[in-house]
Amino acid sequence: MIKIYGMATCPDCTYVEEQAAGNDRYELIDIGTHVRRLKEFLRLRDTAPAMAAARRAGTVGIPCFVLDDGTVTLRAEDAGLRPRPRDGEGAACSLDGSGC
Repeated sequence: MIKIYGMATCPDCTYVEEQAAGNDRYELIDIGTHVRRLKEFLRLRDTAPAMAAARRAGTVGIPCFVLDDGTVTLRAEDAGLRPRPRDGEGAACSLDGSGC
């Protein structure tokens, strides 16, 4: 099962979550619903090498995918999903509109 960490207020997250909804291959984990889920994600974010760029950039690093083999990635394509197209309007979590 592929875990998808995200938040309901993140447009990148909701885009991939809509694709995964109802598919038993994916487990959707909203890190904003309970502190336990947030702590689980933060532990992953603080230690996974795939999250190094997110840590350096000061971004949250969502949506985040943990594949069946334990691989951590920020690429929706690696999880068999499409990333949200960039529309140029800056609808993203970052203050500069570049992503979450």
